[in-house]
Amino acid sequence: MLHFSRLKKILIALTCLAGLLFALPNVMSKEQLAWWPSFLPHKQMPLGLDLQGGAHLLLAMDQEEVKKDWLNNLRDSARKSLRDAKIGFSGLGVQAGELQVKLAKPEERDAAITELKKIVQPIGNVLLGSTADDISVTAGTDPGLILVRPTEQGLRHRISSAASASIETVNRRINNMGTSESTVVRQGLDRILIQFPGLRETTELKKLIGETAKLTFHEVHPSISAEDAKLTTVPAGFKIYHGEASEGGDFLLREVPVVQGEDLADAQPGFDHLTHEPVINFRFNQVGARKFGAFTKDNVGRPFAIVLDNKVLSAPVIREPILGGSGQISGSFSVDSSNTLAVQLRSGALPAKLTIVEERTVGPSLGADSISAGKDAGLIGGIAVVILTILAYGTFGIFAVVGLLVHLILTVAIMSIIGSTLTLPGIAGLVLGVAMAVDANVLIYERIREELRAGKSPIAAIDAGFTRAFITIADSQLTTLACAIIMFWLGSGPIRGFAVTLSIGILTSIFASVTVVRLLIAQWIKAQPKTRGPLKVPV
Repeated sequence: MLHFSRLKKILIALTCLAGLLFALPNVMSKEQLAWWPSFLPHKQMPLGLDLQGGAHLLLAMDQEEVKKDWLNNLRDSARKSLRDAKIGFSGLGVQAGELQVKLAKPEERDAAITELKKIVQPIGNVLLGSTADDISVTAGTDPGLILVRPTEQGLRHRISSAASASIETVNRRINNMGTSESTVVRQGLDRILIQFPGLRETTELKKLIGETAKLTFHEVHPSISAEDAKLTTVPAGFKIYHGEASEGGDFLLREVPVVQGEDLADAQPGFDHLTHEPVINFRFNQVGARKFGAFTKDNVGRPFAIVLDNKVLSAPVIREPILGGSGQISGSFSVDSSNTLAVQLRSGALPAKLTIVEERTVGPSLGADSISAGKDAGLIGGIAVVILTILAYGTFGIFAVVGLLVHLILTVAIMSIIGSTLTLPGIAGLVLGVAMAVDANVLIYERIREELRAGKSPIAAIDAGFTRAFITIADSQLTTLACAIIMFWLGSGPIRGFAVTLSIGILTSIFASVTVVRLLIAQWIKAQPKTRGPLKVPV
């Protein structure tokens, strides 16, 4: 155990040196880093909201909009199911939070209920026996009337799914701003918490995440205008959409879009090569390109509408089939608005509108105070640990202190390499890691003392101390590592930061306490003069 080959010594030394180089930028200022050689690491640990300040936003999702979109989708599914089954209906609409189906022939109600039940989706966990239906299909009080209602479980599941999708969309939008330090987590059923370190002005952020950016492409009614429909009646399957006055006012569009924003593969800001105005160049995926190509091929000479968040952006006329799966959106865009909209389209549409219910900006003074207090606490605690360790174990205590320094350096280096954000809980994880590293050295040294009292020679006692104590150290550290992994898996935000720091600290503490300290002791034994008699172990 105390023998190290030349290769092992070189690898341990290189590991410690690499850790020092990657950790060093964290104690340097931006000005000092500017003079730092380019071939050396420059990456610093990003600081969290609690250490450097930033923006704090709490968003609430519009549950009614989620329910409304769901009922509209159910209406389309019910219409398709009844038409496929050749069951006629005289009315199909959403009223009072439910879908009402009025059959043309009341005697077909049982057959219609059977068909409509095919669109019911089970929710829950089949293995745990906690399944339920998302909707209920029942007969109404009037003959030929069928009611399709969302269940309470179904509505909660739908809102929860929409919140999860919103978190993913908001994450993609924020990451497009060039940061990976933000935190986006759910609070409750329908609320989303956003923490953005280092951001002082939230106007751009609110604009970026506040729009649903639901892009759709619709067919324009071939013969009836929106103004005529307002005076008479809106044809079934069509809806009046508002548009810019420059585009001709309102439009009568088919409610079911030809292509939706989900079929977009990419969207990038650009400039029109003729007018030099800001535009957005888009490209569909294979499914969207096929549907868009088929539609434009069958509707040459007719207009189609590009709709963003239920508002018509433009309604160009199809001059020729668009089979390439790409196109251009023009409108009253500025350079900034085209960039923002392109980011929103690339990241996908929000399932429902998000409203800001709480907004605050955390100043850097709190973070500076926290860092200062953390430094003071760490310095005082570190000095106390060094003094007590040396007093308790003498020369071997010095080796343990060197191991603690290696542990800290490697922990900071790994956090810098992976870009882990340092927060106050993360600092707590660092301190706990130091405590665990000290505990590992205490276990080893106390085991060595026991072996010496049992009559073993110093070399044999040291060897047995490291060998037998390692089993205990591994058991305790692996148990803590399992807890850290569970915290990272189930936790969020600061809890995850603590779990990451703790996990890294566990791995580096084992390396520092067992490998590095053992190498130092082996080299110390090797350096002892042979003429002084029996080796005395200073523990």
